[in-house]
Amino acid sequence: MSELKVAASTFPYLYSHSGLDALKHLHGMGYRNFEMMIFPPHCWPAEMSAADRTEIRSWLDGEGGRITSFCYPLLDNNPNSTDKIMRDYTLARYREAIDLAAEWGCPYVVAIPGPVNSLINAPEKWMLDWFVSGMKSLVAHANGTSVKLLLENVPFTFLPSAQDMKDTAALIGPEVGVNFDVCNSAYIKEDVGAAIRLLGDLVENVHISDSGYDDFKHDRLGTGIVDPGPAHAALRDIGYDKFTVLEIITDANLPGVDPDGDIKASHDILAKHGWAAL
Repeated sequence: MSELKVAASTFPYLYSHSGLDALKHLHGMGYRNFEMMIFPPHCWPAEMSAADRTEIRSWLDGEGGRITSFCYPLLDNNPNSTDKIMRDYTLARYREAIDLAAEWGCPYVVAIPGPVNSLINAPEKWMLDWFVSGMKSLVAHANGTSVKLLLENVPFTFLPSAQDMKDTAALIGPEVGVNFDVCNSAYIKEDVGAAIRLLGDLVENVHISDSGYDDFKHDRLGTGIVDPGPAHAALRDIGYDKFTVLEIITDANLPGVDPDGDIKASHDILAKHGWAAL
């Protein structure tokens, strides 16, 4: 049985490197498969010229590299905001990401339900209706391309669990899948293996990192609550053969941090649990 494949996220280099420079940096570490973060100034479709787009695609082709997924993080956007202007803005950025993914041969764009807070939120039905409607519009936009929208389980959203992902995917339609985040699942104290088996073939991309329960993080593996073993067993059980993305979030601009070391140490741990070594 072949080992599970690993890709690396450009997240640690969001503010320290351009998207292309982050790809080159990870390539120098030995990676050939990447998740690209969609965020300015790192990689922002609205600000990229045709030459910029061609340069990255040409570099990937020349180096045998591949962007396996795009991720647009919840940093200043919200697909289920009470403000229609913000919802429309967010969906417009997703449409740009879908178009760029189609151009670069990237199969997946990860979509995250909007954040909530602990004080007062819009009624859940409103948020769900807005989110489902928005995702259906993105599915229609992606129709005719090779790009698929993936929902992600995130603790600080109104849809944090694997069951939420399964139920919401059913409301949107069979065109969507799930980007399953192991750390996010462990953080809300789900049984990670059971969550993966519940989702089954909806899972088309995986994120992994580590965190404690006190502060929500995406740190190097081996520092917190995440045990890759049960996730690996469950992924094998569902016949998963796609990528697991090392999504370590450590700002490379900050003093005293070592995202390169974090990625390498995490990959070593994955290799001990059945993923392909670097």
